[in-house]
Amino acid sequence: MNLRALGLRAALTLFVLHGAYSFWRDRPVHPPSGILAPTEPIQLTIESAPDIPLGDWRLIPRASYDITARVLGRERYHFDHIANLVPVDLALGWGPMSDSEILKTITISQGARFYTLHWITSPPFPPNELMLHSANTHIIPATQSLARRLERLRVGEVVHIAGQLVDAERTDGSWAIHTSLRRDDTGDGACEVMRVETLDVLPSSLP
Repeated sequence: MNLRALGLRAALTLFVLHGAYSFWRDRPVHPPSGILAPTEPIQLTIESAPDIPLGDWRLIPRASYDITARVLGRERYHFDHIANLVPVDLALGWGPMSDSEILKTITISQGARFYTLHWITSPPFPPNELMLHSANTHIIPATQSLARRLERLRVGEVVHIAGQLVDAERTDGSWAIHTSLRRDDTGDGACEVMRVETLDVLPSSLP
């Protein structure tokens, strides 16, 4: 076998090993039944605060935001208009949407900066009630350390996250995103845009 073939085999082996490790690292956790995140998110309006420069963007704080929720989905983004600012979206659920028994009746998918719910069987709560207890959140990590920790989050974990809801504008004026400040909205513009300052995985969901 020549050196080129050996190099290709080694590269393929590394690719397969990396894929297997990523699959193992990102595997979901399966916490017990029951409401694991019972409290509503805490949001306080920020009346006045300086903008936060971040690379090609500036962030405009709108509210402080503190949430304990179950991770229903995590989606990485690399190539869209905001990927360099928002590398990951988290679908988060609290109240009934943190209960494994209820989540058995639902499938959750993410893509194109949205998340959707599909009913497998009739849920034990009205769909509108469930939507009030979940949100797709665009996550802006405040530090590289937080960015790395976000990469290790797993579906099913219960997390406590604190920071600010922000609007964001590119410094050249070419793009802007605006945070939702409500939990009862859906569709375009309904996602929270959150600059995360603290992130903790709660022991109740650890495997």
